[in-house]
Amino acid sequence: MSALSAYRAHPPGGDPVAEGLLTILAVATLCLLVAGYGRGVQELWARRGVGRVVPGWRVAAFGAGVLTVLAAVQGPVHELAESSFAGHMAQHMLLVLVAGPLLAAGAAGLPLGLAAPVPLRRLLARWRVAPTVRRLRRPTTYALLAGGGQTVVLWCWHLPGPYAAAVDRPAVHAAEHLSLLAAAWLFWAPVLGPPRHRPPAPVTVLLLVGAMLPASALGAVLTFAPAPVYPHRLLGADPLADQQLAGLLMWAPMDVVVLVVALTVFLRWLLRMERDRPDALSGGPKRGGGPVATGAGTEGMLR
Repeated sequence: MSALSAYRAHPPGGDPVAEGLLTILAVATLCLLVAGYGRGVQELWARRGVGRVVPGWRVAAFGAGVLTVLAAVQGPVHELAESSFAGHMAQHMLLVLVAGPLLAAGAAGLPLGLAAPVPLRRLLARWRVAPTVRRLRRPTTYALLAGGGQTVVLWCWHLPGPYAAAVDRPAVHAAEHLSLLAAAWLFWAPVLGPPRHRPPAPVTVLLLVGAMLPASALGAVLTFAPAPVYPHRLLGADPLADQQLAGLLMWAPMDVVVLVVALTVFLRWLLRMERDRPDALSGGPKRGGGPVATGAGTEGMLR
């Protein structure tokens, strides 16, 4: 990786002044987000008690998500992204697989809503009860839309044309990062958010696996392509090796994270069913049921 970091894959894109303004805007937006979230949590805890409604671990997750965003877009990670496509992919995976889930686990909807000005809060309340929005906010419908949205965003920004535009233009680059982060946040919200907003566990598992497969396919294309699919100016010192490493950075972490979460959701669902309905899982007779038939056919099935 040292050879890749020593090589600059492309010259700095756009005007440095524009890049500086975009950086200031991004930091200011994050500061407003943190301030609004903190104010909303403080109001909730003042009304209901510290740790109620939004537990402390969710607040910590939200803070860690914000710090991950800052680490991804500034400092050594940003410099690595400037030096290679693999570094850029590592930056994207930090946003999609670390920052997005942490922000989703923060359950920011209610705190941010409480921190909003009263006119905006009323507007959001009217918008939430609109028939179309209520249908879209059903957990299963929302989860399917969020999964499809993340797939579209991930594939779109890793096509050669949009990726080149993001590298060459700071505003497009900022839009790329914002859309990746927003899509990941919305995707992980029904998985890690408050239980009342989660779809049934089987739907969650299908959502995770269904979103993983297109991302894995994209990573496989980049890994096994016989030649670079991007212009050489966008890649590192060894274009093909840089592209293959980028494909692996998308493929392996995505599969590991999604499979671990899907397995966890599935096992928790089984344990909950066993706790609530032990006879249904064990195949035993229902409680309070009538006598079990012991005819020849039934006896053969029970053996």
